Amino acid sequence: MSATKAPSAKPTALATTAQPKPVADAAERADIAITQSYRSDPQQRIELIRGGIPAARVSQLSSRMGMSKEQLIHSLRLSRAAINRKERDGALLSSDESERVLGVETLIGMVQSMVEESGNPEGFDAARWLATWLVQPLPALGGATPASYMDTFEGQKLVAGLLSMMQSGAYA
Repeated sequence: MSATKAPSAKPTALATTAQPKPVADAAERADIAITQSYRSDPQQRIELIRGGIPAARVSQLSSRMGMSKEQLIHSLRLSRAAINRKERDGALLSSDESERVLGVETLIGMVQSMVEESGNPEGFDAARWLATWLVQPLPALGGATPASYMDTFEGQKLVAGLLSMMQSGAYA
């Protein structure tokens, strides 16, 4: 019985420790979610996609990126009416919608990780940097913007590859 009580005591202690987190500001909570999605293994991300993420995450992500919700919805080719309705109803995004939103979060986590590996990340805002970079025309994309590729999984993989090339110093 004490073995049963010990595990339940730990979650209680963790829950007590974790309770101040909801008081943290939205940007801090978004950073945590973004880091977790990038650093989680593929199976965890797949389950998250299949289960759906809260529609409110779209607004949180746009706010964190300093990008209008309209611009984010447009680049992901999501239905504004559907997102607004789901957000209002507290509903989850479909698998397809969740995958696109999670893809952006993963790219932010990737940029943050690259900066941490390359130098001092203090003061660097990966979400805002990515938002700015996404709307810049790139020669590697024939003058198109990375944002124009964010609506598909393959497009997001292409953008991730360009970011990786930037870190290595290859042409991007």
